[in-house]
Amino acid sequence: MFIEERKARILEILDNKNRVKVDELTEKLQVSESTIRRDLQDLEYAGLLKRTHGGAVKAENTGFEPTMDEKEEAYKEEKLEIGKKAAALIKDNETIILDAGTTTLQIAKSISAKNVTVLTNSMVIALELTQKRDVEVVVTGGYTRKETLSIVGPLTDKIIQNFRVDKAFIGANGITIQDGCTTPNMSEAHTKSIMIQSSKEVYIVADHSKFGKVCFSQIAKLDEINGIITDKRVEPQVVEKFSLQGVEIIY
Repeated sequence: MFIEERKARILEILDNKNRVKVDELTEKLQVSESTIRRDLQDLEYAGLLKRTHGGAVKAENTGFEPTMDEKEEAYKEEKLEIGKKAAALIKDNETIILDAGTTTLQIAKSISAKNVTVLTNSMVIALELTQKRDVEVVVTGGYTRKETLSIVGPLTDKIIQNFRVDKAFIGANGITIQDGCTTPNMSEAHTKSIMIQSSKEVYIVADHSKFGKVCFSQIAKLDEINGIITDKRVEPQVVEKFSLQGVEIIY
C-alpha cells in the first residue's frame, strides 16, 4: 500500500469512528507503530486530524470534547505549573470554587493555605481534598458527566447560587478576545457561569494550547474575569493582546 493510500485509509477509519488507536491502525494496515505515528503526524500537520495519547481524533470542531484520559495526558507539566501558581493565590481562611477538570485538580493538590473551604462540582477533586486536614469540602448535587467526572445540571446550579466565595478557578477549552472563554458542553458552560456569578474574583485556568480556540458554549466574556492563569509557553504577543483588553495573564 502506498503512503497516500494508507493515509486515506486512516482518514476513512477515523471518519467512521471519530477516534482511533495506534495499535488498531497497525493491525488493520499491517505496518509498524512508528510508520503509523509518522502518518498521524503528517495528517495532523495538514489539519486533517488531531493526535491524542495513543491515537487520534477527528480535526476539532466547536463541539469536540476530549475524554478525561486524553485531558490527563495532555500538557501534564504545564498543568502542574498552573496548579501551583493558582494555589499560591489562595489565602488562609478563604472560600473558593474549584471547577471540574484536570487543571483544577492540580490546584487542589497544591493548596497549602489553612482553614480553606472549597466548593466543587468534581468528584475527583472532592476525593483529593479529603486528604487535606485544613480544607473543608462542599460538593454540589446534580447529575454526573462521565466525560469529565463533573456534576452539572439545574440542581447543581441552584446549590452554587446559594453561596458567595472569595475566588473561583474555572477551566476552559477555548479562549479568544472576541468570544471570551468557551467549552463544548452547554450544561458545563452554564454551571461554570453560575460559579463566576457567585465569586468575588474569577480566574480562568488553561494551558497555552487553549488560546485561539473557540468551542460551542460560552462560559464568560473577558470583562467578567479577573485574570487567566496559564503556562510559560503562551506567546508574548498573546499576552500583549489580552493585556490591551484589560485581562491579566498570570504565568
